[in-house]
Amino acid sequence: MVRSVTAVMLVLTALDSAPAAAPQKPAAATEPARKPDLADFVEGTYQGDVISDARGSSQSGVTITVKRVGKNMVEVRCDYARIPTVTIPLTQAMSAIVAARGNAVFLLDRDKDPKRLDLTIDDASLSVAR
Repeated sequence: MVRSVTAVMLVLTALDSAPAAAPQKPAAATEPARKPDLADFVEGTYQGDVISDARGSSQSGVTITVKRVGKNMVEVRCDYARIPTVTIPLTQAMSAIVAARGNAVFLLDRDKDPKRLDLTIDDASLSVAR
């Protein structure tokens, strides 16, 4: 009996002196925090119309998806097959967010109407809104 009590006491003493498991740290974010840019502001889904098209007819009820793909860079997709997917670098001109370069026109005037986006892609002009 004395041996059993001694064995139990040794086990309990060992458990008490064992270091406690370190608390788990929260998983680190996969991306470091970054300052929002112009692409973050315009990212989203827009609905509207192709209002003029040099290579086809106008089209109502199109959906444009603007996705941030890099700093001040967006990819613009349209559910209307005539409009190709394009990548557009952005810059700011006064209160407007516009295409920095390239053949596409991208205009979102934050003062006038921050939900409206005007685009010209491949000779087709679109007017869409969130």
